[in-house]
Amino acid sequence: QVQLVESGGGLVQPGGSLRLSCAASGIIVSSAAMAWYRQAPGKQREWVATIMQGSSRNYIDSVKGRFTISGDDAKNTLYLQMNSLKPEDTAVYYCKALGYGSWGQGTQVTVTI
Repeated sequence: QVQLVESGGGLVQPGGSLRLSCAASGIIVSSAAMAWYRQAPGKQREWVATIMQGSSRNYIDSVKGRFTISGDDAKNTLYLQMNSLKPEDTAVYYCKALGYGSWGQGTQVTVTI
C-alpha cells in the first residue's frame, strides 16, 4: 500500500522560498513516476510537476524556472523546491505516485504580504 505524507508548507512573502517534502512508503521514489499537484481555493486540483524514474522532469509553464522537483534515494522522499513565490502559488500541495490511487493529506502554502 502506497502512503504519502507531505510537509514543509507555510506562510511566506512574495519572492520567498519553501521546500516541500513528501515521505513515501510502499513505493520507491527513485524508480517511480512521481508528481506534485496543487489546489487553490475554489479551483480544481492542477498538476504542477513530474519526475520520471528520478531523472526526466516536467513542469507546468507557470512554475518553470522557479520550482524544482527532485527525489532523495536514502530518505525515499520527494521534494519540491519553490523559489520566487507568488501569491498565485497559494494552494494546498499534494504529492502523487502516478498510477496509484492514494493521495496524501496535502500541505498548505500561503504566499501573502
